[in-house]
Amino acid sequence: NSVIYLQVFNAETAELLSHHQVELKQEFPREGWVEQDPMEILNSVYECVEKTCEKMNELNINIANIRAIGVTNQRETTVVWDKTTGEPLYNAIVWLDLRTQSTVERLLKRIPGKNKTFSKFKTGLPLSTYFSAVKLRWLLDNVEEIKKAVEDGRALFGTIDSWLIWSLTGGKNGGIHCTDVTNASRTMLFNIHSLEWDPDLCKFFDIPMEILPTVRSSSEIYGVMDSGALTGVPISGCLGDQHAALVGQMCFKDGQAKNTYGTGCFLLCNTGQKSVFSEHGLITTIAYKMGRDNPAFYALEGSVAIAGAVVRWLRDNLGIAKTAEEVEKLAEDVGTSYGCYFVPAFSGLYAPYWEPNCPDWVFSLFNSIICGLTQFTNKNHIAFAALEAVLFYTQRILDAMNKDCGIPLNQLQVDGGMTNNKILMQLQSDILCIPVVKPSMTETTALGAAMAAGAAKVLKFGINPEVKTFFEYRYARWKKAVMKSMGWESSGGPANGDSSIFSSLPFSIFVMGSMLMLIGAKYLSG
Repeated sequence: NSVIYLQVFNAETAELLSHHQVELKQEFPREGWVEQDPMEILNSVYECVEKTCEKMNELNINIANIRAIGVTNQRETTVVWDKTTGEPLYNAIVWLDLRTQSTVERLLKRIPGKNKTFSKFKTGLPLSTYFSAVKLRWLLDNVEEIKKAVEDGRALFGTIDSWLIWSLTGGKNGGIHCTDVTNASRTMLFNIHSLEWDPDLCKFFDIPMEILPTVRSSSEIYGVMDSGALTGVPISGCLGDQHAALVGQMCFKDGQAKNTYGTGCFLLCNTGQKSVFSEHGLITTIAYKMGRDNPAFYALEGSVAIAGAVVRWLRDNLGIAKTAEEVEKLAEDVGTSYGCYFVPAFSGLYAPYWEPNCPDWVFSLFNSIICGLTQFTNKNHIAFAALEAVLFYTQRILDAMNKDCGIPLNQLQVDGGMTNNKILMQLQSDILCIPVVKPSMTETTALGAAMAAGAAKVLKFGINPEVKTFFEYRYARWKKAVMKSMGWESSGGPANGDSSIFSSLPFSIFVMGSMLMLIGAKYLSG
């Protein structure tokens, strides 16, 4: 599940004054499909507004002092709605959704050499199920109601920010259909240099440009709240969630970076007013544009699809714990994975494994694996391996980022729910061999959106070498586990569909590998 948050900040001190949150349901109609109800999202926002204002009144804080509203959202999640009725025409397809793999494969056949990075220098992105264009293409191909609405001129497309801003500013009665440059840069339809929708890309994906929102800066007045306790208050800030966290962490200088540990894990490094194109599998994105007359700033990004979600999987699917905190306690109690390695690729692996020199099957045939199991392995070891996987994946991305930027990061600023685990963050620092800095203000994503909104309204506003060697060894072993996850199932497998480990790995290698892992674990623990 995901959550709608509303937080109110003091514009002078950045103090959190009041907040409310509502948990949202996620729907999984089929394996690999992830959806949410756009109306539930909208109604949850209205509920958060009313409840937060009630709390402020109880605290004797005058809600008339709320001068600006910022919006931040999960990026790439795709919605199409009817502008005449104000109703969504289908559930929102969430960023993690994998149903569009066949759409990606079909589009690839139209690209010379099946080059997934054909649009890299326009969009900064590889062709992937991750981004909005292929989700929108799937909707146009598979939902008759949407096809008919497009033909009739009734359909509007947007990411969640667009849906909310349109609805909150009047909806079918004059709502503003817009998005900001950061969210637009995640669609695969937006030219990150001209800062406009790209006609050639829209033609390639066969998407009518008239359904696209107007692209605005991240900090300007888009419209005003049309109803509720905050009627008349301008909506004047909009940033994708990871960009908002970059702003909230004050990463305004070239080379400053932050990592957010949420459902996924997202490492962004500010590259200033120049777009840096990765040679190591990262993506290029717009970091922010603070005002229509101000320049756009860019970032390199490494995205991990599964981070906090792996803890929920251990809790909800395996049932090894009742809470996320209990999973962390299991890992803490054992202090090692005892040679166990986890590659959580439930939604595939994102950066850097979509780099050009990866074979095509890497993109569709990454499967999650847990390997190195012995008769001594228990749930504590699996919990530790799951958390360690997030940390190792972060190192993999940081390695790529250091190569692309040329100057290694000397510290990493962090935020997100998983950073509450102090032992996890200490392990991350040990693995990376640099300080990990957590801000005292934990709500950095919401703060970033508030800062963007306020700006539009002009409101006053020495490493232990032994530790390093140990983690280098384990990191190398985890990378080998990643390679094992590639092509776990392939079209060239046994005709009878036998999916046992012996059908994909020679028995002698399997036995020898397990023995080596056990010996290595005993050596390290001894």
